[in-house]
Amino acid sequence: MNITTSISPPLQVSQWLNSPKPVSLAGLQGRVVVLHSFQMLCPGCVSHGLPQALRIHRLFPQDKVSVIGLHTVFEHHDVMGPQPLRVFLDEYRIPFPVGIDQADPASPVPLTMRAYGLRGTPSVVIFDPQGRVRLSHFGQIDDLQLGAVIGQLMAETSLDATVDAAASAIGGNSPSACSDGACSLQA
Repeated sequence: MNITTSISPPLQVSQWLNSPKPVSLAGLQGRVVVLHSFQMLCPGCVSHGLPQALRIHRLFPQDKVSVIGLHTVFEHHDVMGPQPLRVFLDEYRIPFPVGIDQADPASPVPLTMRAYGLRGTPSVVIFDPQGRVRLSHFGQIDDLQLGAVIGQLMAETSLDATVDAAASAIGGNSPSACSDGACSLQA
């Protein structure tokens, strides 16, 4: 498991399924975002990764946590196009948005997979509400471990909002409340 706080490159997606419009990380700021990278012919994705993504989608409030699928094809390109993927998503009842990772004409490794340094599928990448990568993991990850990371990021967001509201209520965010040496309460 790799835990970082790096700025996230944009998703490079050729097509979105299960979404009326393209999805962007910038458009989801303010939420924890869980990106599950998968291939429909990957046994670990079908048995573990996608069921885990479904559980996250169902259990966490969707206004706080967004799940995105990323179909990252780096093998068997001829049989894993958009039409078979649509059927797969319908059969497995995947309701969340799924992007098709943009193919790289010069390499079998798609562009988003390369940009995020993903080593294969299934992979999970978690972004904090500011859009920074906070966890990147290849292979299976325990539900409790993943839930703890998501819960921690949700708690950080709640704490930040509480501190901001309290500071605002006492004038702590007002530039006039601070001088070079100290910040004082405004009456």
